[in-house]
Amino acid sequence: MNDISLSAEADAKPSHNLGFKAGQIVQEFYWDTDVDAQLRDDIMDATGEDIVDGEFSDVVDGVLIWWRADDAEEEDLADVLLDAIANLDDGGDVWVLTPKMGSYGHVRPADIQDAAKVAGLKPTSASKVAPDWAGMRLVASGRK
Repeated sequence: MNDISLSAEADAKPSHNLGFKAGQIVQEFYWDTDVDAQLRDDIMDATGEDIVDGEFSDVVDGVLIWWRADDAEEEDLADVLLDAIANLDDGGDVWVLTPKMGSYGHVRPADIQDAAKVAGLKPTSASKVAPDWAGMRLVASGRK
């Protein structure tokens, strides 16, 4: 897919690349001990809100999915994306975060793009979001 732009380096606060703003509620799926704690803290600082877990049932403004190659053995990413967008407010973004290229658990961008298509989402950008994590932003088809 050629319409994905990749930023070479994340800025001093990588959470800024994710675009979350004050007052927004961000829901998180597949949290585990390997996630980037600093990125999570930066997101909570930017929004002024705690990140909510996958069991949260109210409307959210954005979604983080920490996805590793091994997670695909448990569940299909397309199914996770469909679950994730169930509570997503119109205009909200989904970020699929994967271990960076060359790291254990890395997921090929094409696999994320395929799952996004099945879920009715479109990849718009990719970026390094933390020292060990890359992210791909997905939006509802028809948005940019």
